[in-house]
Amino acid sequence: MSAPARRAAMLVAIVAALAIGAAFLKRSDVYLLTLTMVYLMATFGLNLTVGYAGQMSLGQAAFFGIGAYVAAIALKAGVPFLAVMPIAAVACFVIGLALGFPALRVQHHYLAFATLGFNVLVYLILRNEEQVTGGTYGISAIPRPTILGVSFEGHLAYFHFTLASLVALGALLWWLLRSPWGRAFAALRDNPIRAESLGVNITAYTLLAFAIGAACAGVGGVYYASLVEFIEPGPFHFSTSLMMLLAVIIGGSGRFYGPVVGTIIIILLPELLRGSSHEALKFMQKWYLVFFGLAVVALMVWLPGGIVSLADRFRRRSTS
Repeated sequence: MSAPARRAAMLVAIVAALAIGAAFLKRSDVYLLTLTMVYLMATFGLNLTVGYAGQMSLGQAAFFGIGAYVAAIALKAGVPFLAVMPIAAVACFVIGLALGFPALRVQHHYLAFATLGFNVLVYLILRNEEQVTGGTYGISAIPRPTILGVSFEGHLAYFHFTLASLVALGALLWWLLRSPWGRAFAALRDNPIRAESLGVNITAYTLLAFAIGAACAGVGGVYYASLVEFIEPGPFHFSTSLMMLLAVIIGGSGRFYGPVVGTIIIILLPELLRGSSHEALKFMQKWYLVFFGLAVVALMVWLPGGIVSLADRFRRRSTS
């Protein structure tokens, strides 16, 4: 069996194990798994922007929030879920195009500050425009989707629905990154001048990287709103953007499965450690943030390519 076939078989086995195993987990654990998958939708998009196109962004939580609020308002107004999702994705795509224009003039940490400012602006709008967003009181009683007469109200049903949607989004991004567009993104990241000399339209691909990454975050926001059934501005603070960026970098920026590993470590693992009732891990309930922070620093220092890069290291050692 070839290496791609083995990876595909392993992926199918993992997805099947998650789908079946969720039935034997507690409701809170299923919720955490669903939350992790929702954040993974956003970090997949951020990995495209940062890891493949090489454009630093600290505004992903803003698009996550825009998608969530579009979903909350539209779903409460009775708009079908299958219509809400493209509306949120297109809205974030268009705003991402507009935000991508600063990337044409500034790079690296300057661009990071520009996107950070955008995140702060969106957060302030969500908090202060009470007539639309509910302000600090938020929007409650957000319904979960019913599609073709099938309700996804239950926690297990919504988990399976989110898992299927995540697999579909991942497959779409996998195809995109292996298309000529994906190769153009990689060329733009590695050497913009050389990419332009080879005929890559830097302006178009820079804007496209921001827009697609923003659309993925908007889709994640739609699923987040239906999952928690109540939203307020807090989860869309710029600290969430930092957390998403950390997940991409720790997992492996520019590697397809990097956000998967990073999101599990940044989102899921801390909650599991904090809520652990096992005797051997009880001390983690008070000290998990200390150990978690030290582990993150160690990874950044000794494994700058992310955890996924370990496979490349082992492969190089075995062939040397």
